[in-house]
Amino acid sequence: MKDFIRIGCTLSVVYDAYQPICEKEDVRSFARLFQPVVYGLCLIVGVAGNALVVAVYMNGKRQQTVTDALVVHLAVADLLLLLTLPFWAAASVRGWELGEALCKLVAALYTVNFTCSMLILACISLDRYLALTPAVRNRILGRVFRKEQLSKLGLVVWTTAFLLGVPDLALCTIKHLPGRQVCMAVYPSGVALQVKMAMEIFQVVLSFLAPLATMVYCYTHVVRTLLGLPLESRGRRRWRPVRVLLVVVGAFVLTQLPYNVLKFCRTLDMMHELVTHCGVSKALDMAAHVTESLALSHCCLNPVLYAFIGASFRQHVMKFAKGIGQRRRSAQRGGDQGVNISFNSNSQSQKTSSFSI
Repeated sequence: MKDFIRIGCTLSVVYDAYQPICEKEDVRSFARLFQPVVYGLCLIVGVAGNALVVAVYMNGKRQQTVTDALVVHLAVADLLLLLTLPFWAAASVRGWELGEALCKLVAALYTVNFTCSMLILACISLDRYLALTPAVRNRILGRVFRKEQLSKLGLVVWTTAFLLGVPDLALCTIKHLPGRQVCMAVYPSGVALQVKMAMEIFQVVLSFLAPLATMVYCYTHVVRTLLGLPLESRGRRRWRPVRVLLVVVGAFVLTQLPYNVLKFCRTLDMMHELVTHCGVSKALDMAAHVTESLALSHCCLNPVLYAFIGASFRQHVMKFAKGIGQRRRSAQRGGDQGVNISFNSNSQSQKTSSFSI
C-alpha cells in the first residue's frame, strides 16, 4: 500500500510504506546523490543572479514601471525559495534532524515562495498586456496595475501565496521511519485522502494552469499587436519583444509542465491506485526528483533572461559595475582629490525601464 506525503509543495513518497516486495533503496540512493548536487547548483546560480537583480535595483534609480517592481518581487521570492534548498538537500542525505519548528517553517517558505513566483510571472504578463491595450487600461484591471496601487497588488499576491502555505505550517511534523526521520505533512486520518487530493489539485491550478493561461492569453495579444503594426514601424526593435516573450513562455512551459503533469498523475494514483508494478513506481519516484529540480531551475532563469535579452537591464548592470569600480578607485586614491562619484551621475542618460521587455 502506498503512503503519499507532501514535502514543501512536493508530492513525495514514503518508500518504507511499500510492501517489502518493492524495495526502494535504489531510489533513496539516487536522491542522496542527485538532490544535493542539483540543489547546490541551483542555489549558487540562482542566488547570484537574483541578488544581482536586487542589488542593481537598490543601488540604482527608483523603479520606472510596475514591471520593474514586480521583477524585484520575483527576485525576492526566488531568493527565499532558494534558501530552503540546503535544508531539503541535507534531509535527503541524513533525514530531517533540525526539529519540528524548522520543519514547519522551511516547508511553508518553500510553498509560499514557489507559488508567489508563479503568480508574479502572471502579473508581469498582465502588465505587459495592459501596456498595449488602452481600452482595458482604464477599467478595473487597469487601475489595479497602476504605480499608486503597486503596494496593494503586492500585498494581494503575497497574501494569496501565504494562505497556500498555511497547511504546511499547521500540518507539517517529523515522522519517524525505520532508520531516519522525515519532515512531512500529516493529515487528519478521517479526511486524509480527500484533503491531499484537494491540496495537490489546487496547487496545480494556482501555481501552473492559471499562470500559464494568463501568460498565453496576454502574450498572444501582445504578439498580435506588435505584428499588426505597419511595416514601416516594424523595424528590428519591433521583433525583439516577440523573441523575449517566446523565450519567457517557453522557459515556463519547459520547466513547469513535466513537474505538474507528474504531480497530477500521482494525484490520480492516490484516487484509483493505478500504479501496481514496482518498476513503474520506482520510475515515477525518480522522475519526481528530476522534474521537481527542473521546476526549481526556473528560479535561476529569470535573471538570465533579463540580463542577456533585456538590453535596458544590461545597461543598468554595466552602470552598476562601473559605479563600483569608480568607488574603489576613488577609495584607493584616498579621497585626495575630493571626488564624490555617485552611481546616478549619468543623469543625462535616457530613462528606461530596468526590467521591461
